[in-house]
Amino acid sequence: MKIMGKANVLFSNSQNSVKITPALRSLVIKCCDAVLEHEKISDDAQISVTFVDNVQIHELNREYRNVDRPTDVLSFPLGENGEYDIDNSSGAILLGDIVISAEKALEQAEEYGHSPEREIAFLTVHSMLHLLGYDHETSKKDEEQMFALQEKILESIGMTR
Repeated sequence: MKIMGKANVLFSNSQNSVKITPALRSLVIKCCDAVLEHEKISDDAQISVTFVDNVQIHELNREYRNVDRPTDVLSFPLGENGEYDIDNSSGAILLGDIVISAEKALEQAEEYGHSPEREIAFLTVHSMLHLLGYDHETSKKDEEQMFALQEKILESIGMTR
C-alpha cells in the first residue's frame, strides 16, 4: 500500500543567471515531495518547473496577471477545487506549472541574507501551495496561514531562515 505520493518534476531552463545543478534539481524535488507529504496527497503528482530570467518573468507577469514588473515566481495550477486531470501513462495528478526567476531568486537571497538554495526552496514551496489551491492574496488570515505553512514545510526539510 502506497502511503505518500511522489513528485515527478519536469525541468526546463531558459536563463543563464544560475547554474541549475543536479543538487538544485534534487532540492526542488525534495520541496515538492515535502508539500505533497504535508498536505497528505497520496497520489503521485506531475509538476513542471521552468527557470527563467527577469525579462521573461516580467513578460509572463504582465501577460497573465496584468502586473508590469518582474516577480520571483508564478504558479499556473491545472486543478480546480481539488480536482486534477490524470496523466494516463503514469497515473499522476497534473498539478501545474511553476516558473521561477532564477535572477530574482539570487537578488532576493542576497537581500534577505540567506543562500540562493534557501530562496529557491521557499519559492518552490510557495508555488506548490498555490498549485494546491492556497492563496495568500484573498485575506490577511489566508496569508498568515499560507506563510506559516511554508515555514513549517521548509523547516521539515532543514531549510530554516
